[in-house]
Amino acid sequence: MTTHASRTTDSLLLGLARLRDRIAGTVADRSAGDPTADDPLRGLYLSEEAVRHLLAPATASYAPVFEDTETVPEGRLERLAVRLGLTELDTRILLIALAPDLDRSFEQLYGYLNDDVSRRRATVGLALDLCGLPVHLAEARGRFRPSAPLTALGLLTVEEPERPFLSRALRVPDRLVAHLLGDDTLDAALAGHVRPLVSASAPLPEDGGFTSRLAARLAGAPLTVFLREHRDGDGLVRASAALRAAGIEALHLTPPAAGDELTGLLPDLLREARLCDRAIVVSPLPEAPGPLLRALTAADVRVVVTGSRPYDPQWCDRDPLVLDVPRSAAGAVDAWAAALGGGAEGPGFDLAATVAPYRLGGDRIERAARVAGDLAAFDGTPVTAAHLRLAARLQSASGLERHARRIRPDVGWDDLVLPGKPLAQLRELALRARHRDRVLGDWRLSAGGGRGRGVLGLFAGESGTGKTLSAEVVAAELGLDLYVVQLSSVVDKYVGETEKNLERIFTEADRTDAVLLFDEADAVFGKRSEVSSSHDKYANMESAYLLQRLESFDGIAVLTTNLRANIDEAFTRRLDLVVDFPFPDTAQRLALWRHSLTAVPCADDTDPAAVARDFELAGGSIRSAVVTAAYAAAGRAGPVTTADLREGAEREYRKAGRLVPGEGNW
Repeated sequence: MTTHASRTTDSLLLGLARLRDRIAGTVADRSAGDPTADDPLRGLYLSEEAVRHLLAPATASYAPVFEDTETVPEGRLERLAVRLGLTELDTRILLIALAPDLDRSFEQLYGYLNDDVSRRRATVGLALDLCGLPVHLAEARGRFRPSAPLTALGLLTVEEPERPFLSRALRVPDRLVAHLLGDDTLDAALAGHVRPLVSASAPLPEDGGFTSRLAARLAGAPLTVFLREHRDGDGLVRASAALRAAGIEALHLTPPAAGDELTGLLPDLLREARLCDRAIVVSPLPEAPGPLLRALTAADVRVVVTGSRPYDPQWCDRDPLVLDVPRSAAGAVDAWAAALGGGAEGPGFDLAATVAPYRLGGDRIERAARVAGDLAAFDGTPVTAAHLRLAARLQSASGLERHARRIRPDVGWDDLVLPGKPLAQLRELALRARHRDRVLGDWRLSAGGGRGRGVLGLFAGESGTGKTLSAEVVAAELGLDLYVVQLSSVVDKYVGETEKNLERIFTEADRTDAVLLFDEADAVFGKRSEVSSSHDKYANMESAYLLQRLESFDGIAVLTTNLRANIDEAFTRRLDLVVDFPFPDTAQRLALWRHSLTAVPCADDTDPAAVARDFELAGGSIRSAVVTAAYAAAGRAGPVTTADLREGAEREYRKAGRLVPGEGNW
């Protein structure tokens, strides 16, 4: 059975055989009246007789070539010519230029016909001679112009521009030679920035037919599409799914930072796309996309560009098809189940509840599923919810570390000692974070006006009442990292810089599956005041910016404050929940003491009840007191006693400048 590769080679070999016959005829024609035809040094010098021959009137005939009745088997060269709209003359010229790269004997033949044994490639003049065309015919010479199809499409290079036009050598790129011989290995010049686009096999969430409509457009005539994504990666996922549905392979370009390097890549990239009839997907959008878009929109290939920035008509003269990518809903259970092999609901955890907080695209879901499988294999267990959460967090790395401190939650609900009401509100906050896409998106309960789907909570209470710990517990419940915003990296004395820093934080938080914590939030979200100085004016501008930005926020954020009255009421209206953390009463203080001592070795008669009754301490101070007691016990290599606990509590009272019970005034 004849393979596709052998048919391709047979077609080229037959073309070369016919070219050889034409060369033989040309050599015979030239030798008939050439007195130097038998001179072994022909091409190395010019004798007087040879000069007289060159000055004689031209007698060459321009008969058509390749006029054989035998049908040429269709190979890659013929298919490429049809796909790129090359003329028959273009195909002949390409084969003539290609011959020395396929058969070394053509080097000697071309050297003879060029009258220079050192010039072993076809020249413009020789190509025209072999095609039976007069060298003075403008239409024929035009096939070698830079704007002509062969050169413009990167299929042929006319070298040596310093030489006379007819003496310029013709070269076919090595990548084209490899392709015509059946080798579709990606051009080495594209390594590091271009790779085949691997389409995700997982099903997409319902998107109102967006992907199918995009696939239908891409399956038609070549066009350029600009997909504006709300979250980084969404556009790439949709483009991949649409191309897969259309049966189109694609190359994924990750633009280099340097503009000059990108400009140098484009000719090779476009040629690669044309050779294999592939689309080009550009993601992410470069900083200066104008030159890239101008080059791609003018090309005859399918192009999909994705980015979170709005399209600017100044980028190119011919506008692409600009589309807004539908939001990716969190918790794409079908996609996760498919990526996990369909058996994720059997290992003993609720898949839907586990993946609900994550807004990952199809490719990220598959990668997270593979990582979860690797983690489970390392532990020697089936995939668990913990494996899946860790893997999902790894796929959601962000730039928030520049402005916030990341905390990997290592606590749970059992670590909270709170009254029933705030505890219920914390669970409600986690529930809102899980189901916000369904309630605000699918059930259309968003207020509109460009508002986001963020979840915002305010934790108010005295220092040490458990606000930060509660934020960490909520993050742990959702399987997300907690990022504590460093106010020192946000607040800036220069006008406008604080807003810029906050915008960077909110932008990163929008695209990251994480919980954002603004500790001591009244420093940023404070009340607006009457304008009595320029300081008041600019402080009010910061507050106004924050009010607007919170409207469009899509992430999960928690604000904590010791002084709820300092928070502007306009911020409070935009919050989903306000959780008040009360100062613990005696019973709660005793529970906090006992919880802190859970893993601490204590003497048999150690009883924190009296300490809890006598010292009014918040949970943070109680923990510090237990730490002090533990160090005292470790120093004497014994267990913690009630006296140690009392000493620790007294230390906390003195640190706060409070009167220690039983010591009187001091």
